[in-house]
Amino acid sequence: MQRLTKKKLIPLALGIVAPLTLYTPKVNASAFGAEIFCTMRDGGNDHESSWDAAYTYIKKQKGGFFKISPKNAAAQITETVIREREKFSYCVEYLDNLHPNRKLIRDLEKEEKRKEKEAKDREKKRKRLKKELEEANEEISEEFNDETLDRYSY
Repeated sequence: MQRLTKKKLIPLALGIVAPLTLYTPKVNASAFGAEIFCTMRDGGNDHESSWDAAYTYIKKQKGGFFKISPKNAAAQITETVIREREKFSYCVEYLDNLHPNRKLIRDLEKEEKRKEKEAKDREKKRKRLKKELEEANEEISEEFNDETLDRYSY
């Protein structure tokens, strides 16, 4: 009888706890996040401080177990500014900073990979040359054994 009640309690507990931890209340955080971002930028603040303030607000307001990624928060701010063009007409010029130049990022990543590959190739070449040098030294030492280097043999 107790096993039956325990089996009933587990789904009941999960049914109560799961919505509380996974449920994200529908707070219009992106609209106020966009307002924070646009107002700060319009007020003369730089992109980083405006973005940090807006992203922090959106992250805290989302609630729930999982937090929002910076990429999704930027997309939400962009959507809000575009959807409410009349309200945020002054903010459209700042949206490009939310989405960095993807081509530049790709080029930087390619350059970094190229440098890593060059470093690995240099290391391989150094090891190969070291091995060849050791082999050459072994051959020389085999040629000139103790008998040939005896200084008293005339």
